[in-house]
Parts: sequence; C-alpha cells; structure tokens
Amino acid sequence: MTSTDHAPERLPGTAEAHTAEARTAEVRLTVNGTKTPLSPAAPHTTALDFLRARGLTGTKEGCAEGECGACSVMVARPGVNKPTDWVAVNACLVPAAALDGQEIITSEGLATPGDPGTMPSLHPVQEEMAVRGGSQCGYCTPGFICSMAAEYYRPGRCEHTPETAATVESDADEDPGHGAVHDAEHGSNGFDLHALSGNLCRCTGYRPIRDAAFAVGAPEGDDPLAQRREQLPPAPVATEYTRDGSTFLRKNTLAETLAVLRERPDAVVVAGSTDWGVEVNIRSRRADCVIAVDRLPELRELRVESDHIEIGAALTLTEIERRLDGDIPLLAELFPQFASRLIRNGATLGGNLGTGSPIGDSPPVLLALEASLVLADADGERVVPLAEYFTGYRQSVRRPGELIRAVRVPLPLSPVTAFHKIAKRRFDDISSVAVAFALDVEDGIVRKARIGLGGVAATPIRSLATEAALEGEPWTARTAEAAARVLRGEGTPMSDHRASALYRSAMLGQSLLKLYAQTTEAVSS
Repeated sequence: MTSTDHAPERLPGTAEAHTAEARTAEVRLTVNGTKTPLSPAAPHTTALDFLRARGLTGTKEGCAEGECGACSVMVARPGVNKPTDWVAVNACLVPAAALDGQEIITSEGLATPGDPGTMPSLHPVQEEMAVRGGSQCGYCTPGFICSMAAEYYRPGRCEHTPETAATVESDADEDPGHGAVHDAEHGSNGFDLHALSGNLCRCTGYRPIRDAAFAVGAPEGDDPLAQRREQLPPAPVATEYTRDGSTFLRKNTLAETLAVLRERPDAVVVAGSTDWGVEVNIRSRRADCVIAVDRLPELRELRVESDHIEIGAALTLTEIERRLDGDIPLLAELFPQFASRLIRNGATLGGNLGTGSPIGDSPPVLLALEASLVLADADGERVVPLAEYFTGYRQSVRRPGELIRAVRVPLPLSPVTAFHKIAKRRFDDISSVAVAFALDVEDGIVRKARIGLGGVAATPIRSLATEAALEGEPWTARTAEAAARVLRGEGTPMSDHRASALYRSAMLGQSLLKLYAQTTEAVSS
C-alpha cells in the first residue's frame, strides 16, 4: 500500500491539528502531504523502512548508522526565525512511530506534479543537480537532494530578490563553484556546505554537487514549502503504539513521562535516537518499551538567567547552536565538529550525556564550562555537577527512572576558550582525543583554569593536575610547556584502532601548546 492510497487530509497548522491525544491504533504520519497510517509496522520500524515499504524508494539505506545520508528526509520542526523550519534528518535512525502526527517530505515530494500524462516539474534543487552533473549512479542523490533542500529553505540563507538570485545563478554558470562563493564552504547565495556534511557520494565526486548547491537562488514567493514555514509546525501528539508485545510511548508532559519511568525503569528513553537507532539497525536490539522525550516542552527550554544559562536536554544541537548564536563561544566551536548536520538536527545534549560514552564530544566542553545537570524523577529534581556525574564506563549517578532535564552553564564565562578535537577526518568523525579549555587570564596571570578531556579514560574527566599547574602562574611559554608535560600524563589512555596510547598522550600536551600559541597570536595581532 502506498501513501497515494489515502485521501489527503487537513495539514497541520490548525487548532484541530494541535490537539494532543493518545492514539494506540491511529498513529499516522503526513508524508508528502498525505496522512499515512503506521500500522502494520512494528514499533521499532525506522522511518526509512516505513517509507520504502510504501513505495517511496528514493530514500535509501547505505550505512544504517547515520553516516552516509542516503536516507535523508525533511521534517517540519519548530523554527528559530520562522514558525517552521524544514529540517533534514536520517530516516534510518528515527523510529517511524516517533514521527506520529508529524510532517515529512521525501525526495519524491519535492517535485511539482504536472497535468495527467505529463512529467512533474523538478524542484530547483533537483534541477541544479541535474544540469550540473551532480548524479551518476544516483544512489546517494535523493539524500543529497533532501539535505540540500533543507538548506535551500533555511530562513535567512538567501534574502536575494528574484533578480539577484538570477545573478547568483549566472555567476555560477560562468565560474561554477568558484566565482560565486564567499569561501570554500559557503556560496554567495548563503549556502553552507556543512548542510551536506553527512551525505556521502562514492562515484560522482563533490565538485558538481557543490556547484549545484552554490547555484540555487531564493525560493519563489509561491513556493508551497517556503510558504509552509509561515505556519506552525505540527504539535507533538501523545502516542501509544503497541504491536507484538512491544510499545512505543510519547507522553504529553514530563510528569507523565516520569510516572511511566517509575513503573518501567527498564524502558529505553530516546530523543534524536542517533545512538539507539544504530543499536536497532546494526545489533538488532529490540526493547519492550521505548519512551520518546524529544518533544516534551519541559525539556526544550533555553533560558538565560543572571548567573547561568539553562539548556533543555531535548533541544537538538542545531537548535542550541542557532538559538545561542555564539553566546557560549566554546559550544559554538564544538558544534561544527560534532558529527554532521544531519546528526546535529536530531542529537541532543541529554542524549550525548545520557549514553555516558568516554568519547562523546560534548562532555569535555561542558566539563570545561563547569556545567551541572538537572536530573528529574517522579519525586522531584536534583542538580549534579557534571564533574561528579560519570562513575565508570557508560555509568553515572543517574538513578533508574531519572532523566536529564537540562544542562546549566554558569555565568560569567571564561574569556579564553578552545576546543581541540583530534580525529582522522576534519569533520564527521569520532574523536581519538578531545580537549576543551576555559581559562581566566588577568594581567598575564592564569587566575582560573578548567580543562575537560575525552578519549583518555573510561569516562570524560577534568584535568585537575594540569589545572593546578596553570593556576597562579604567568601565561607564558615556559608555563605552557611545563603544564603540557603534566597534561601528557593525565588520564589512562589506551591503544585501539583509532590511536595509540602514546599518540593520545602526545596530543594532550600538544593541545595546550597550541592553545598558548593561539592566544599569543591573538594578542600580538
């Protein structure tokens, strides 16, 4: 049965569509404008498998881990600058049940249908990919198209008038990929190539794909997907979907969720599902009960108080990045190095900290920022410093039935910060070593030093000995060299396929020397 077998119903954006109600057998997704039931799919079925089973085979499986982008689709989400943003996500990771009541656009839904017997009109992104040779075998192309379209519709990307947009395209024709760019990663049309960082192509080569990205203009005024941004996105609906003994749950409130967790402390809690989705796909993990917290309003707040900034645990990394807009420079430095844009569109700080991975990218940064976690259960809340949160490999002080509600970053922020990620690739890679620095340097003296480390112990750790070696000392090359020797001995690094223990230790010391060089260059310039 394909999505076209169902008559289109009212699209979200109305009061009727924003009524939250529990639905056991009525789980439906709006796919390319048509309401489509989830049944008979199992609760663990990914959005990718759900779409392909309904004939939307443009969405492909390449890696099943969120690393290739062949499965990319667009989802309507709460916007930062407009009511709705079109956000590209990895359909291979997201449970289809998590998109209950939500609005999805696949590559098939981008073209404009023609009259009976005629071919549909290509979307501007599809057109540019075609004319500039951006596709050979075509396997990865639909995923590129959806990621590119999400960037195409990003509010503020391109405020050109149609005349200016035509000029951009003309410039690209004359010197494709070069004459019309601001730098190697951003076009004069505002297109950020990092929007495609999670999409891989094995045969075409990236030059014509980049040419296509830098050639697209602004959406036309009558573009329905551009107009859709002016309406509210679909509101979350409470979901209860049970089949073959497994259940997918989404509650309306945090209190309701915590009550369920008290009864089912063994339930798997998911937000962006960028970690659990891999377990389902690669290791065939299944859960009797999965509870989604990604749309809980209590976990999606960002508040700036006089003495701290509180970041909701279920805000995606992209949402945090765009809402903060550089207000926490150390986080701003982290975000472009955290996986890919596709992953950041789903991943959350709560999820990254909840997994307890020793090579997660956010813990070193948050340790350097002296962040605390707000933990909540059915009995109330408690605040735990992140430095006291991890207790062992993928273990923490979080109790059964307890959730991370928010991350608190104290103010004021240290003025000297840096995040150094050592990995085999510049972007979209797992770190061998991650080091975050936050220093207060006054009158040439290091008054305070906070250093977070990842990849050198069973848990993310603070570099306490190095901090002590820096504090009270002049910020000089001699101090940096002495502290770097201490830093090389921090942690208990191991050798594996990513790096040797000796290499990891060497990189720790080198990282501090690099920080000193960066700060002195900034002062001298």
